[in-house]
Amino acid sequence: MIDFNKITQYNDLNHENLQKDADNCQDCELYEDRNNVVFYSGNTNANLMLVGEGPGQQEDESGTPFIGRSGKLLTQLLTSCGIHRDDIYITNSVKCRPPGNRTPKNNEMTQCRDYLIRQIQ
Repeated sequence: MIDFNKITQYNDLNHENLQKDADNCQDCELYEDRNNVVFYSGNTNANLMLVGEGPGQQEDESGTPFIGRSGKLLTQLLTSCGIHRDDIYITNSVKCRPPGNRTPKNNEMTQCRDYLIRQIQ
């Protein structure tokens, strides 16, 4: 279920405020082991948005999504299409790395869903 109280606090769609809130989030157990919240990279006003599953080890260490092996492949694919990755918006369904790079659990994705909805907006 979507927590509309959480979503409505971002009515101004201020991306910096949303990211600050995510940086302090402790809504699920993933926050306990994170190094960094991996919120987004790229252009907040982009016409193209890519959403991954969750950050991996390199992303957790840097705070930037899609910079590991998958990120290098993504960058190559985008470049081959004439798209620079800084021109698009990249994020994940969960903002903290699941242990062992496992698939995020439903409750973890639910806890991050409000952030993702605002990022899409």
